[in-house]
Order: sequence, then C-alpha cells, then structure tokens
Amino acid sequence: MSERGSPAFDGDALEERAAGGIRSDAAEDATATGEATERGAAPGEPTADAVLDPRDPGDERERVRSFVESAVAAAGADGVVVNMSGGLDSTVTAALAVEALGPDRVYGLILPCNKVGAHHARDAEALAGALGIDHDTVHLHSLFAQFGAVAPDRFDLHDEPVLSGNAVARLRMTLAYLAANATDRLVCGTANRSELLLGYFTKHGDGGADMHPIGHLYKTEVRALAAELDVPEFVVEKPPTAGFLPGQRDADDLGAPYEVIDRVLRLGVDRGLDAATIAARLSGGESLDVDEETAADLLARHRAAAHKRTTPDVPTGRGR
Repeated sequence: MSERGSPAFDGDALEERAAGGIRSDAAEDATATGEATERGAAPGEPTADAVLDPRDPGDERERVRSFVESAVAAAGADGVVVNMSGGLDSTVTAALAVEALGPDRVYGLILPCNKVGAHHARDAEALAGALGIDHDTVHLHSLFAQFGAVAPDRFDLHDEPVLSGNAVARLRMTLAYLAANATDRLVCGTANRSELLLGYFTKHGDGGADMHPIGHLYKTEVRALAAELDVPEFVVEKPPTAGFLPGQRDADDLGAPYEVIDRVLRLGVDRGLDAATIAARLSGGESLDVDEETAADLLARHRAAAHKRTTPDVPTGRGR
C-alpha cells in the first residue's frame, strides 16, 4: 500500500476477476468475434541518461490529482465522465479522478460492442465498483448495427476493421458527451503520451475529450503510476490492446512493445535525435535490440500523426 493512500480497489467482484486470471490469446480467439478499433525537455540541457529516466510516480500522482481538480473547478463543472475499458490507462485515470474529486463526482461509462469488449467490460464493472463510482454499461452492438445499416455500402464499414473501429470509438465518445452534458461534467480522456505522439487513437473518438490527465506520461510511466496506486495486478499484466479484434495487440499494430517505443520517442521527439543515432544508442547501451528501421518507422508515424494533435488548420492572416 502506498504511503499516500490509494483508492479502494477492493470488493468481491474485483477478487473474482483477479482469481479468474487473464485469458490467453488462444482462449480469446476461440470465444470472441471481433470489432475493429509535448512534452519538451526540461529547462537547461539535461544529460542523455536523464532523458530516459521515467518521471517519479509519486510526483505524477500529485500532479495529476491537482490538474484534474483545477480543471473541473475552472470549468465550474460538477465532476467528470470516464470511459472505462478495463485496461490500464482508463483504470489509472479513473482512480486519479476519484482521488482528486471523490467517488461521487466521477461517473464511469462501460461501452462494449462485441464479445471481446464484453470480456473487458466485466473487468471494468468490477473496477468501477471497487472505486465506488456510479457507472453504467451500455452494449453498443445494436447501435453500431443501425449505424452500419444507414452507411453507404461503398464504404464497406463491416469489412474494414479500421473503419468500424473508428466508428465505434466515435459512438463511445458521443455517449460520453451525452452523459457529460446531462450531468454538467467534463469528459476525462484516458490517452497516454505514447498513443498521442504516435496517433494511436481515433480522431474525435477516444482522442476527443476535455482533458487527458495522463497524456503527458509515456505508457511505461503509466505502469509505474499504476503500481503507486495499487492498481490490481490482473489489470497491469494485461497485454495492451485496443480491444477491437480477437488477439489484437498494440505491439503488433505499432511494430514494437512500449518498452522500445517509449525509449525511441524520448530520444527522437524529446531530444530530436535521428533514427540511426537512436538505434545505435539503444542497442548499445540499453540492452534493447532496436534497429534503425524500427526507430525510423516510429518517428515517421509521429510526424504523420501531427494533424491529430492540433486543432484544424485555417487560412492564416487573422489573429486568434
């Protein structure tokens, strides 16, 4: 237990989820049918090793709690809405929101759309119950089916995982804003810095929120923060996944695990090093097998996703 105290991650439902363990890829594939799914350097010139050091989880816990509390107060809102998937990022975000605002001001939405999502939804329900927050589960299959029925056939919505995944993500955010508008709350996003830098989110879907409390933290830093918060191990140990397809894993989509991704982004984005230098440094001194092609692909993905991290462009010539 952390010295600062942690959210009440307890309860019979949570114990049952932990006792059940994490299903293997094979079990998921056999039972599920799929749906598709800056921070700059510190002032002064840091040492190279300092750039690779993760942020202190205790400090970040305090920083995020203060950020959420201040953002809600500044907006004059009554609380926040968090879309909960049963995964690491949304669990950490919800836990920090509870610490900042109290459980009565945090509302969880759990929005599965298929059997893959239903499995994770049961985890999310247990976690929301353990945090003591009001929450609802809404199965999106019928809503998505109606959406697909009116979409023009030429778009092949049901045959293209990326199209269907993005559509589901936007339906989820539509419901989040419905809840937020109805209860005078802010939508609290759950994206981390790794996802934001790589564009690994849906524009106006899970990327659409009033704030991203962990958006400045790399995925590996979020894991460290989860340990600080005493997030249950069955959540921390889940392979990162968007949850859209059976057996889908972030590492497969992105071409590397987050342990590699985060180091490449720290050196390439935060320090501005090129792919060759990054690969030489990481393969030589970090006990990682990172080739130049992997580093170059990640940096190219970051550049290509710039439009996802900015407001829409407008013609220049007038001040804002």
